[in-house]
Amino acid sequence: MTARSSDLDVSRGKVRRVGTHKAVNVTLSEAESRRLVASSGVTVSPFLTAQRTEELIAAVADDPAIHYPVVAKLCGRTIAHKTERGLVRLGLQDEHSLQTACDGLLAAAVPDDGQVELLVSNMIPGNRELIAGLTDDSVFGMTIMVGFGGILAEAVADVTFRLVPISLTDAYEMIDDLVTVNLLGEFRGEPAIDRHALAGTLVGLSRLGGEVSGIRSVDINPLVVAGGYPVAVDALVEVDPEAIIASTNKPPLLGNV
Repeated sequence: MTARSSDLDVSRGKVRRVGTHKAVNVTLSEAESRRLVASSGVTVSPFLTAQRTEELIAAVADDPAIHYPVVAKLCGRTIAHKTERGLVRLGLQDEHSLQTACDGLLAAAVPDDGQVELLVSNMIPGNRELIAGLTDDSVFGMTIMVGFGGILAEAVADVTFRLVPISLTDAYEMIDDLVTVNLLGEFRGEPAIDRHALAGTLVGLSRLGGEVSGIRSVDINPLVVAGGYPVAVDALVEVDPEAIIASTNKPPLLGNV
């Protein structure tokens, strides 16, 4: 079916306009997306990547930042919905379970997936999940959003938006504008969220959207509140294909992915 200029893709909480005369955006892999948002100051869960199981196992053993339990995923630029395909293995408690999971993930890859790699990351505990992201809207330009994720996202649809760029004051106002802002206080034995850290995350995202050309959308979902601090455990970035093709004219951040 031919896409119309008014078509919208609202999967994973983002909005993307698809025009008939514009090239389709390129979706970076989760690993590439993580590196890009981390370069803007967003805290991401520690992770490693490798193309083969034995390489990943060795890397995990040598990296003190990675500790069990871990999550293993298969990622690549054409793999956007890992959970639906069973390409996410949670709660791996030791090297043996990690090896088994990685072998199974690689076996599940199909030719249409193109180049893939394994990703392993620490499991981040937390009862509250947030979402944050950027959207390059065709009318308003680059916008930033923050809201509650997980089960709460479906129950209350509580999100706030601002135009990029935002200041630290703007970021605090975005947080205060959430209807269920009280849930950011002490919750089920967990400390209140560090608002300065969350505001800093939003300012970093804003800087990414305002200073790096080629960004079309950023989706951080979820942003887990762990010990009071927001930690990104998944990220998905879409970029203009020209930003990938024009290798001699890439912005510094985009050139690192």
